[in-house]
Amino acid sequence: MNAEQVVNAFIAAFDRKDLDAALALVTDDCYYDNVPLGDMRGRDKMREFLAPIMGGGEPVQFEVLRQAVSGNLVMNERIDRFVMNGKQVALPVSGVFEVTDGRVSFWRDYFDNGMFMKQLKGE
Repeated sequence: MNAEQVVNAFIAAFDRKDLDAALALVTDDCYYDNVPLGDMRGRDKMREFLAPIMGGGEPVQFEVLRQAVSGNLVMNERIDRFVMNGKQVALPVSGVFEVTDGRVSFWRDYFDNGMFMKQLKGE
């Protein structure tokens, strides 16, 4: 798979709520930075962070609005939809991915934390 196909498969795994399939597409030492919440390195830390989002009975959807690719770099604009703490969240996100040897080795998401917090409060 090329870089765009890897990222598309990664996102599709989230839409299926298949955390194992998503994490199979990242390197062992993948760097994940969820700006402004913080960064982490490695599959285990990513699983710990993402499991609460993926583990509930509610759907998860990462709707890609626009995507650009240059070599092993993929950038997209998305609306990430999920339920957290019983609240529906629809969050505009800009994501940056680097793919190395067919796996995501770097993932950084940018979003407005104020908008996120308002949605968690039900505002």
